[in-house]
Amino acid sequence: MTEIRLRNSMTRRVETLTPLKPEGGVRMYLCGPTVYDRAHLGNARPSILFDVLYRLLRYVSPENGWGAPVYVRNFTDVDDKINARAATEGRPIGEITAETTRWYLEDMAALGVLEPDHMPRATAYIPEMVAMIQTLLDEGHAYAAEGHVLFAVDSWRAHYGALSGRSVDDMIAGARVEVAPYKRNPMDFVLWKPSTDGEPAWPGPQVDGIEVSRGRPGWHIECSAMAKALLGETFDIHGGGNDLMFPHHENEIAQSCCANHTEQMAQIWLHNEMLQVEGKKMSKSLGNFFTVRDLLDQGVPGEVIRFVFLSTHYSKPMDWTARKAEEAEKTLRKWRAQTRGVTPGLLHPQIIDCLSDDLNTSGAIHELHQLSAAGDVTTLLASARLLGLMTEKLAGWEDVGPADGADLSRLDDLERNLFAMRARAKETKDFAPVDAMKSELMAAGVEVQMSKDGVVLKPTKEFDSDALLRITRQREKEV
Repeated sequence: MTEIRLRNSMTRRVETLTPLKPEGGVRMYLCGPTVYDRAHLGNARPSILFDVLYRLLRYVSPENGWGAPVYVRNFTDVDDKINARAATEGRPIGEITAETTRWYLEDMAALGVLEPDHMPRATAYIPEMVAMIQTLLDEGHAYAAEGHVLFAVDSWRAHYGALSGRSVDDMIAGARVEVAPYKRNPMDFVLWKPSTDGEPAWPGPQVDGIEVSRGRPGWHIECSAMAKALLGETFDIHGGGNDLMFPHHENEIAQSCCANHTEQMAQIWLHNEMLQVEGKKMSKSLGNFFTVRDLLDQGVPGEVIRFVFLSTHYSKPMDWTARKAEEAEKTLRKWRAQTRGVTPGLLHPQIIDCLSDDLNTSGAIHELHQLSAAGDVTTLLASARLLGLMTEKLAGWEDVGPADGADLSRLDDLERNLFAMRARAKETKDFAPVDAMKSELMAAGVEVQMSKDGVVLKPTKEFDSDALLRITRQREKEV
């Protein structure tokens, strides 16, 4: 049996995953996108994280005696941002959400992300949301005010804040909350809101038999209702980016536990850290904000994007850099050349061990490097595919030309040699050996890129494998 251990945001500990209903499989829910525009690069991190977990669970569940995993990732297709875009562009809301949902699925597929078992749209679960809100109203956990229904945080005060680790008083002092005169407590949050003319609207919950308003649900209640409908009142794993921990996930827990009369919504809460770009927070003001599609259109392969994401543990901030993308591309080109025409073999046990240890994808990639260096290409291919790399679906972008796996390995060694030569030249002020080696490589059809961070060697269409072998042997004699 394979023991899977995950970092639980609720307890701040790495814990063993034990399904609540093993025969029904591990049930997990990921908060998906609000479909009003293209997914930015940070949106891809939780999807890739849960994709790796889903792949791991599909592999180990039969061995563990568990049923097949059940994975839900929703689409929020009713939201103020969607309404605003529809008003600005003069287009039907349904047309916009259908388009942006398709964009998201296409972009995630380009990153090798499998489609979950269920991808519910919020608008298809409005009756379930209204029913949950009605229960909260009837049992005193919610109240109506000026056409709104709000969750009464004071009714859950003893438990509210357990996930984010803050008291209600601390939250009131430091949180960004919507201030409204009809709120009993500043932390009370919207379950239902009235719609204006032209906005989506549904029959709402009632107080004393009278409809509060014709309107639409608040954001938090959407996920609670969809998760309950598809996974049950309690399930195994819930997650998303750590920016969702408060208020979204905190509010989900409060309303779900109160409406369902349960002590917990999910056993394990899994949150990934945020994304940076070249060491800085991604933002439009800094000019470093881009979408997944931007990178794909610039020619960065989806498999390369995935590799860069998996190279950093999900619990640590991830820094996207051009250098990392270049290194990932080179590694994948080499591995694909090594495994060309190969049938996948058996999975390397260390890969399973790494992924089972809190989804240590960076450790798993280290093991893949070791397999490549050892020439165990059948195990390399099978093991990489468990991480969603080296799959047939993501193939086709790599044009290794005349260079094969052995050539790419030699280029790896020569990169380190040339970098060391340049370091010595900076001390001796004699750059003649560096220039000579650079000229030899260029004559062999190798593009030489040198920067303060290192050296990158890439085979061009004029690449000469025999010439590269001569250069390598000469370097071995000199060393």
